[in-house]
Amino acid sequence: MSIHSSLVPGQTHGFMAGYLETLALLERLHRLLLDVIKDEFERVGILDINAVQALLLFNIGENEVTAGELKTRGYYQGSNVSYNLKKLVEMDYMHHQRCEIDRRAVRVRLTEKGRNIRRIVAELFERHASGLIEREIIGIEGIEDITCSLRRMERYWSDQIRYIY
Repeated sequence: MSIHSSLVPGQTHGFMAGYLETLALLERLHRLLLDVIKDEFERVGILDINAVQALLLFNIGENEVTAGELKTRGYYQGSNVSYNLKKLVEMDYMHHQRCEIDRRAVRVRLTEKGRNIRRIVAELFERHASGLIEREIIGIEGIEDITCSLRRMERYWSDQIRYIY
């Protein structure tokens, strides 16, 4: 079914324009999120870690995972996971240990220093959530609607990748 057959005449252009705007907004929001995290770390005087690494630590939390699990669990979206893990271990933000069952795999978990970074990011996100509600920018229903729509898009895109092969 094409976009032309599923929409009322005249809506095709509007839907496509909205879809492209949504894609651009998703990309801008991700970059802004990284800038917000970077600014927070500059504000508190932590300059040895970048925003991508801080977000990785936040997403791992109290879990112990392998490098492969970072992507499959959605903790990390970048292409250079090995580099960032190596740097985080070198800077003592993470522990790493070879798996006893599969010696090729390495399991990682946060150190106390890494948990401190996670706490800073969590506090930042809590302030933002409170600010969004207090300023009536978006409420729980709006967040739920956005999340539901984005999950449907995620499933659609995932299906597109799966069905290519």
